[in-house]
Amino acid sequence: MNHSRLLLALLFGTSALAAQHEEPAPKPVNSLPFAWPFLQPEEMAYRGGTTQGTEVTLDTTPSPEWTALHKDGYTPFEHDRRAILAMAGQFRVSFQFVETIGFTENYTPPRPYFSWGTEEVRLLEDRDHFISLQHTLVMFFKNEKGEVEGPGVMKHWRQDWTYQDTDLHTYRGDSTWERLTRNKDTVAGTWTQAVYQVDDSPRYEVVGTWDHSSGVSTWNSESSWRPLPRREFSVRKDYNVLDGTHQLTITPTGWVHAQDNRKLLVEDGKPPKCLAAETGINRYERITAPDLKTGADDYWNKTGPYWQEVRSAWADIYKKQNRFHLQASYKDQKLYQHHFAYAAKLEEQDNYNPKAGRKHARSTIKKFLGD
Repeated sequence: MNHSRLLLALLFGTSALAAQHEEPAPKPVNSLPFAWPFLQPEEMAYRGGTTQGTEVTLDTTPSPEWTALHKDGYTPFEHDRRAILAMAGQFRVSFQFVETIGFTENYTPPRPYFSWGTEEVRLLEDRDHFISLQHTLVMFFKNEKGEVEGPGVMKHWRQDWTYQDTDLHTYRGDSTWERLTRNKDTVAGTWTQAVYQVDDSPRYEVVGTWDHSSGVSTWNSESSWRPLPRREFSVRKDYNVLDGTHQLTITPTGWVHAQDNRKLLVEDGKPPKCLAAETGINRYERITAPDLKTGADDYWNKTGPYWQEVRSAWADIYKKQNRFHLQASYKDQKLYQHHFAYAAKLEEQDNYNPKAGRKHARSTIKKFLGD
């Protein structure tokens, strides 16, 4: 398996992690914290990507970003900015989700999810009241001989932050996004976080407020809808909308993204039906090794201009369209597959053709776009 396929397994993998082979324990047992306590451990074995990377060296000293965040004299706006900028860097990232409550008769909980990777988060833009952070998976692997190979590099998700944002595009179900105009009084002092898929198509946008009391910087969001995450859409057909809130907290050596989600079945002409509640914890821990920046730099030096065209194409769509729908596939391929294939060719070339890149970015998105 090549590095790209290994990274895809990490991103989209649904295979279970190996359960420990132990003698069956007598009931009742505590299978997993905050989960269904009276199930046997093997029934709650983690599922998720099984990619195995090399060892990492955690950075245990408080980061310069953390130190800067705790200086005196900031305006509330600048304090918020410092917290957002503190999310950039090199990290070991873990993704962990577990259902905690079922709301339907005879509900059977699925196995919890766990996956991890090493990721570089870079600053794309910092201007006026706007900050953009790009996540890139950069993974090193050990082969059967114990030799280190890599890095395997893959563009991951993006987060854009806007201060006192009144123009949002929110998810409405059925792969459809709709403009939501907020009154400026309702967003005073807030920041929206807009999250985008690996191909820069929209995922969700939500308003929230930073709180820096007691020496802890935390962003708390309002509730918002979003599509099924990749860890779910290939294995779950019983719900189609994730409704939840987010909490982002900056730590001395990274940051933590906590989620409180509800899984909804949304059908035309019917009120939404809630199936279950879910808790999620994503941890971003700063590392000093391996070096992720070099591999990410190589990738973005080659493909960055193309992805800028993709972002520009989407920006035009947001300006012009109050509502749009995304098709699931075109010629049996997902949107990210079309973009990634083009970007892979650019990695092999020495010169980028801006006109061709712009044409491909816009024509590709247009094939998936509907009213």
